[in-house]
Amino acid sequence: MKLTDAQVAQFHKEGWLFLPELFTPEEIEILRDESAAVLGSNRQEIWREKSGAPRTAFAAHTYNEAFSILGRHPRMIEPVEQMFGEKVYMHQYKINAKAKFDGDVWQWHQDYATWMRDDGMPEPRAMNISVFLDEVYPFNGALMLVPRSQKHGNINAGHDTSTTAYPLWTLDNATVEKLVAEGGIVAPIGKPGGMLMFHGNLVHGSAGNITPYSRRIVYLTLNAVSNAIKKPTRAEWIAHQDFTPITAVADDALLQYARQHKKHAAE
Repeated sequence: MKLTDAQVAQFHKEGWLFLPELFTPEEIEILRDESAAVLGSNRQEIWREKSGAPRTAFAAHTYNEAFSILGRHPRMIEPVEQMFGEKVYMHQYKINAKAKFDGDVWQWHQDYATWMRDDGMPEPRAMNISVFLDEVYPFNGALMLVPRSQKHGNINAGHDTSTTAYPLWTLDNATVEKLVAEGGIVAPIGKPGGMLMFHGNLVHGSAGNITPYSRRIVYLTLNAVSNAIKKPTRAEWIAHQDFTPITAVADDALLQYARQHKKHAAE
């Protein structure tokens, strides 16, 4: 799948791009079903809120076939290859959940801050590309982005573990105020199947979720092969050290898997 010239231009200017309902309801249904099983399991790769609600499930593509297919899907892989002009590998794979009533905040941060400091990533030639598994409303913990903030490069940050169980290199309030005064805030919302991609230096965060509506999003962090990490400090299932270029599956691979799965379930 290729982005249009207008989409590429928007990404370079704003630092993000959202494509609504790119995946079909049938494709999303199998991912929703499988995500419930993953998030409900007891594995070391699943990090939880202080309340016990699942927050992040890492590396689901290594042990779940549906998420393995998604991790090689051309709608996820090809736009990033197009932006970087080279092959990519999977730096990180996670299912982020904002559990109903208990979903906690993600403080304001840049992802490359962690990739650089904790993983030894040379340059911000990696990005997150994600797919909505649930409807994302303005009120159930939608991801908030600060447009054009990626143009400031890597911003000074502090290591914060006080608010949540997940350590982040976070930005102070004065910095966020300045960036928002320049670029504003957007919060992409939409139905399941929407796909969001954003620059590794784009400032973003999200509020907690006190609504009865869960919010699950799958994130693939794809890194240019030439930009492989040099000094990883995190577990391999958090920051992968297999730099093999991803080979995309057929565009209908997830759909065919969903139909086969449903057929077996009915037998």
